[in-house]
Amino acid sequence: MRVTIGQINTTNGDYEGNTARIIRAIEQGKQDHSDLVVLPETCIQGYTSLDWFLDRDIASCVLQPLDQIIQVTEGLTAIVGTVRPTGLPTGRRLFNSAAIISHKRLVGFADKTLLPEYDVFDDPRYFEPALKRHLFPINQSKLGIAVCEDFWNDKTFWKERLYLRDPADELIEMGADILISINASPFNKGKMGERCAMVSHRAQSAELPIIFVNLVGGNDGIIFDGASIVADCEGRIILQAPPFEEFFGTVDLDCGVEDERCLPGDDIETIHSALVLGIRDYACKNRFQTAVLGLSGGIDSALVAALACEALGPANVLAVMMPSPYSSRSSIEDSVELGRRLGMRVIERPITEAFQVLLKEMSLPAPAVGSSSHASENLQSRLRGNILMTISNDESRLLLSTGNKSELALGYCTLYGDTNGGLAVIGDVLKTEAYALAHHFNVAEEIIPRAIIEKRPSAELAPEQFDDQSLPPYDILDPVLRMYFELKATPEEIVAAGNDRELVYDILNRVESSANEFKRRQLPPTLIISRNAIGIGRRRPVTHKYRRKPGGEKLG
Repeated sequence: MRVTIGQINTTNGDYEGNTARIIRAIEQGKQDHSDLVVLPETCIQGYTSLDWFLDRDIASCVLQPLDQIIQVTEGLTAIVGTVRPTGLPTGRRLFNSAAIISHKRLVGFADKTLLPEYDVFDDPRYFEPALKRHLFPINQSKLGIAVCEDFWNDKTFWKERLYLRDPADELIEMGADILISINASPFNKGKMGERCAMVSHRAQSAELPIIFVNLVGGNDGIIFDGASIVADCEGRIILQAPPFEEFFGTVDLDCGVEDERCLPGDDIETIHSALVLGIRDYACKNRFQTAVLGLSGGIDSALVAALACEALGPANVLAVMMPSPYSSRSSIEDSVELGRRLGMRVIERPITEAFQVLLKEMSLPAPAVGSSSHASENLQSRLRGNILMTISNDESRLLLSTGNKSELALGYCTLYGDTNGGLAVIGDVLKTEAYALAHHFNVAEEIIPRAIIEKRPSAELAPEQFDDQSLPPYDILDPVLRMYFELKATPEEIVAAGNDRELVYDILNRVESSANEFKRRQLPPTLIISRNAIGIGRRRPVTHKYRRKPGGEKLG
C-alpha cells in the first residue's frame, strides 16, 4: 500500500483554512498515486479548541467541513481527525474521532477511547469515550485506527501505564493488517526520540506496519512538533517527517528502505526550533506582524531577541533599552552591539527622570547597597512595563516577555513589570538552558556577545545587586526545579539525587508559596517545552497553607 502523510499546521476554529490544508494533502496523495492519506487528530477543528467544544452551536456544526473533504477523495482513502456529535442523550456531546473516507464515501468513524487529563490535556471535559472498536477493510487490508492516546499504552514498552486497556493492542488482536495512529502530541524535551522508539517497538513486536501522523504548529503556548513516522512490519522507520514544519510525504509500506532523515539528537537544538515556531505561530495566528521587547543587556532578553529575530525577521523586532540610575554602561553597550549583530532596531527610553519624580511623589527611599527596598526596585520594572505596553498599543506590536522559568518559579519577577507581555517566550526555559541556547546560537558565529553570556546575572534595580544574593546559584537551583517540575519527584527523591536537604525544602516551599503562585496566575501565555510546565498544564491553588518540612514527607 502506498501512503501519504499530511503533517499540517492547523488553527483552532479555522475551518476554512484547516480544510484547505487537508485537501492539499489529499491532492498530494493523488499526485503520488497513493492508496491512503492520513492526517492528524482533530485537524478540522484544532486540538486546543478547549471550551469551544462545550458550546452547543459549535458542537452541532463540527462535521460540516467533511462534505467538502469527501468530494475530493475519489480514487483513494483518507483518514481525517475530527470531533463529532455522539447523538447520545447523556454524557459529553462529542467524540474525538478519525473519519474514514474512501472514494467519495464516508465509511465510518473510529472514536477515541482513552481520554487524557494530565499535563496540558483535559479530554474528559469535552469528549465521550468510544463505545466500541472497528476494523476498516480498505484495498484488501484491514485498517486498525487509534486516536492519539489509544496508541500510547503499550504494556511491553512503558514501565508505568495510566490505563488498564490498550486499544491499539485490541485492534491488533482483532486482526488489523495496518495500524494507524493520528495524533496531536505536543512537544516536550526528549519526546520525539521516545515516540520513534515506541512506534518502532510496536511495529516490530506486532509484525505490522504503523503509520503515526502528528500535528505541527503552535497554538497558544502548546507547540506540536510533527515529526511523524511510518514504520514497516520489521520496525524500520521508512518515513521520518522533519519536525517543526508542515510536510507531505509518500512511502510504500513494503519498500524496505530506511529513511535517511533523522530527528535532531540534541535537546537544545529542538528547544530552539520549538521556541522559534511558537513565536512565529503565536504572532501570525493572532495577526501580529511585529514584536517589541525590553533589552536589558542580560542573557534572557538577548536570547528572546535572537529567537524573535529568527521567527519574525529582524526588521519586525523592536528592542527597547530603558536604563535606570542602576543600569551599567556595559549593559547599554552590550544591548546596542546585540542589536547590530542581529540587525534589529534598538531604541533608548531612559526611565531615570520618571523614576526620580515618582520616588519623590510616593515618598519612597532610593535603593541602596544592602537595603531592602522592594517597592522602589519594582517601581523601575513597572515603569519599563508601562513603556513597553504603550509602544505595543501604539504600534500594534506583540510584547514578548523575557522572564525565565528559574526566576518565575521562585517569584523573582515583578508583577505588572517584567511579567507584562502577550507571550512569555522562555517562561518554561530554565536559566541554565537559556545559557545553553545562547551558546547554540553562537556555534557558527558569535551572535550573542560573549560579554552578555559571561556577565554575572543581575536585575540592576539597586547598586551592586546580583541574582545570587536572592536565589541559589542557577547550577544548583535548576536541577532541583527540573526534578520537581518535569519528573514530579518528591522532596526526598530530590535529596536522594545528591541535593542538600535544607536547600531542597527551601526551594520547593518558595516555589509553592501563595505569593509566587499569585504572580504566576497572571503571566501571559507561556511557550511550553517540558512536561508539567508552569502554565496551563500545572494547577495549584493561590490560597493554601501547604508547606513541606524536612525530616520526612511531612506537611505542615
